[in-house]
Amino acid sequence: MSQRPLVRVEGLSKNFGALKAVDGVSFEIKEGEVFGFLGPNGAGKTTTISMLTTLLKPSGGQAEIAGLDIHRHPNEVRRVVGVVPQEYTADEDLTGLQNIVLCADLYGIPRSNSKPHAMELLKLVELQDAANRKVSTYSGGMRRRLELASGLINYPKLLFLDEPTLGLDVQTRTAVWSYIKMLKEEYKMTLFLTTHYLEEADSLCDRIAIVDHGRIVKIGSPDELKASIGGDVLVVGVAEAEPDIVEDVKKIPLLREVKRNGQG
Repeated sequence: MSQRPLVRVEGLSKNFGALKAVDGVSFEIKEGEVFGFLGPNGAGKTTTISMLTTLLKPSGGQAEIAGLDIHRHPNEVRRVVGVVPQEYTADEDLTGLQNIVLCADLYGIPRSNSKPHAMELLKLVELQDAANRKVSTYSGGMRRRLELASGLINYPKLLFLDEPTLGLDVQTRTAVWSYIKMLKEEYKMTLFLTTHYLEEADSLCDRIAIVDHGRIVKIGSPDELKASIGGDVLVVGVAEAEPDIVEDVKKIPLLREVKRNGQG
């Protein structure tokens, strides 16, 4: 894995009037890494992606992707990134193959190159048998896999996945996870993943930024973040007449800390 960060973000902010949707976030993403933004709805995850993909102009801060400044080189940035958005964007009146080729047209990729590549991508997400079916006949899981294939049509250096399994059933979510892992392990792709599912971030990401109210609360590997949390808190109530049992409780194996609360 390369030591030079593929993505560098410093103090990136976005205001909508008095609302600070993104409040001075800073982070780096290494080449070949799966980097996660974990947080609740409204935390600023999608807004951050929109700025990094040049769809929104930042209110402040700097960011580079593959050495390209998002302010000075927006067109070049768009050519080196792919995006799988939250919402389904495919045209239901077109086939799966036609949708991917249309995305390639928007990137200016010749049809002689885009059609065979589109078929390769459909095979990658196991949609080759549905390539010539209209998207209106696709299930929700098939549409999500089509969005993933469409996001790869321009051979991106960085793929953004915005809540990739939102609203999917457990079986389909697991299938999408397997495709994401394949992109990292077999294709060495760099991925920026947003999610509010703890287990998704834990399963897929090399490092996670926990975000809330537009700010990054903490960044680390899944193991580092879980270790920093500590453990479960157990509250035990005893009758007032009971003697102080703190020292006895401390002798119980696996307990890290014992505190006595209350007036008793």
